[in-house]
Amino acid sequence: MTHLDIQHRLRENADPAKAEHAQRFFKTGKGEYGEKDRFLGIRVPVLRSYVREFQHLALEETAEILQSPYHEERLFALLLLVRKYQKGDSAQQEAVFRLYLDTIQQVNNWDLVDSSAPYIVGAWLEKREKTLLYRLAASPNLWERRIAIISTFHLIRNNMFDDALAIARLLIADRQDLIHKAVGWMLREIGKRNIAIEKAFLDRHALTMPRTMLRYAVERFEEDERKRYLERKQ
Repeated sequence: MTHLDIQHRLRENADPAKAEHAQRFFKTGKGEYGEKDRFLGIRVPVLRSYVREFQHLALEETAEILQSPYHEERLFALLLLVRKYQKGDSAQQEAVFRLYLDTIQQVNNWDLVDSSAPYIVGAWLEKREKTLLYRLAASPNLWERRIAIISTFHLIRNNMFDDALAIARLLIADRQDLIHKAVGWMLREIGKRNIAIEKAFLDRHALTMPRTMLRYAVERFEEDERKRYLERKQ
């Protein structure tokens, strides 16, 4: 099958009503983070079923789908790349990682980042030098900064916290709410595995963190302790 064949199959599941709702949910209005993104109205479980069906699609054809103007088709391509990475040998994993970086401008909404960055970028860099994450964290592009912090989720799951904490420090002054939420989420994930490390970070930085970031970070704390951190912020 070619990418055109698969896009035809995907579009058979289009639902205009769901597409309209998605355009509001993903903030596609003028000046919003998803401005001009286009939707078909295909549910994620449907996309995942096609990933299983077409997991052996050539990498070149997957790359073509990733160029689609439609959000769900880009998501499908990214989910397919994750599948290829997880099932591939080292050569295929490197090819997937390189393709991801070459087409990073197509990873341009929060769900696209969250569904792919930990499983490709984070996984590839686990045992390698992490300079790329710091370069992305300094990018003027919102989605590249989110890729930087969300990629550390793979490291966090393997009890490797240093880079996540360092990138969190770099992003504390970020102006974007979607970065505040992502950093707070990663701090919370660190806390699930080592609460002392998370609290040490919060004790040092809570007063300068955006409130949303702090609120996400302390979400799982006991009520009195959560209130204590949030009241310190006030």
